[in-house]
Amino acid sequence: MRFIDKDINAKQLSPLNLAFIGDCIYEILVREMLVTEANRPVNDLHRESVKFVSAKAQTVAFEKIKDILTEEETAIYKRGRNAKVGHSPKSATEGEYHCATGVESLFGYLYLTEQTDRIKELFSIINK
Repeated sequence: MRFIDKDINAKQLSPLNLAFIGDCIYEILVREMLVTEANRPVNDLHRESVKFVSAKAQTVAFEKIKDILTEEETAIYKRGRNAKVGHSPKSATEGEYHCATGVESLFGYLYLTEQTDRIKELFSIINK
């Protein structure tokens, strides 16, 4: 489900554009998961969410899903991973940062191509 009704060819977007929206989608999934687990203070929610959305955590997430990605999904991930980001990561290795960008690109692509069930499936595997 997308919120804006506008045709878009996600394959034509740059991998960093896909990562831009994918970062948000991934964050929403994490926040929804945390809110549905328990009613807790916002500071606790934020502290917990950081554990899931860091480059290190997204690198671990990729390891959990890499073997079940389709060829197309793997290609999207690799485009994101190989994108020139233009700055150095602060709290992760460069490899982790690039891997996280690939994961975000994948989630952005799946969102823009309205593959909601696949997003849910991958996120479920990541959080087992």
